[in-house]
Amino acid sequence: MRWLAVILTMVAGPAVALDVPSGQGVELQEVLVDPVGSQTFVRFRLVAPAIARETSDLDYETVSGDMMHLCQDLALPYIAEFDLTGDVIVISLADRETEFGVADPDATQFFEAFRVEEGRCIWEGL
Repeated sequence: MRWLAVILTMVAGPAVALDVPSGQGVELQEVLVDPVGSQTFVRFRLVAPAIARETSDLDYETVSGDMMHLCQDLALPYIAEFDLTGDVIVISLADRETEFGVADPDATQFFEAFRVEEGRCIWEGL
């Protein structure tokens, strides 16, 4: 499955600005398909510089609506277009590009997990 992550990363670029309810600028960094135990996670990793804790007043509560919006309006169509399958959709926002699986204590990051039921994203709560 790791090869699929590399292919999807290339499909995701170049960065395109996405509209979200908070009005902040958000760009898709990469999409990863990742087996986790008996489930498959489809991870949408996005860069959202406006969440930087040093300079922002955007907190998790403010951007949680953005993550639901990104699941519905970005992840679901993307999964359909590229014929992906997964059990869990993870939307992650970071104030800068980060390497997946590598700790970056300086980065501000928010994560949320969703399941899809009847074509809708259902919040799982991480």
